[in-house]
Amino acid sequence: MALVLTAISVVAGGALAYVNKVTEGPIAEINAKNLQEGIKKVILGNQGGDLQVGEPVEADGYTLYKTDRGTAVKAVTNGFGGPLEVLVGFDEAGNILGYTILATVETPGLGVKADTWFQKGGKGDIIGKNPGQKELLVTKDGGDIDAITASTITSRAFLNAVNQAYKAFMGNSGDAMTGASTQAGKSNQ
Repeated sequence: MALVLTAISVVAGGALAYVNKVTEGPIAEINAKNLQEGIKKVILGNQGGDLQVGEPVEADGYTLYKTDRGTAVKAVTNGFGGPLEVLVGFDEAGNILGYTILATVETPGLGVKADTWFQKGGKGDIIGKNPGQKELLVTKDGGDIDAITASTITSRAFLNAVNQAYKAFMGNSGDAMTGASTQAGKSNQ
């Protein structure tokens, strides 16, 4: 009996390892494509056109993608259900151009609304705001952003990710394409 169970476990483990190896490349390609589309979305919004994206810059757990029209920053924070990965676009002045949720495990029907809730025209609209002028907070915390109904923890986590992305942007806001950084905004951290 132990020999049969061991054989089944070895075969199943081998099959899983094989499937993982085979799907690893396509999954990485899909993630890279989604990231490129996300960068375009958060910088250009609904405008057409192409972007020149420089090499990613890793800084303090954040990834910055400097383009010829702004900077996209990937930030990860913990939401209600687990990690919440957000990509936020900023113009040179630090105003939010757009955002997209890259990964979430928030509650279906509630926390996943962050994908649209904070967009232009949404109830918690953050587009065009500058977190350096006023930190983005939900109204329950003294801010002026409406939280997602019945999902305050996710709203706080999302806004925290945006605020942290802004700080990473300001700490690394150099020439848009070379990746050269300045010290501007370091006092905001």
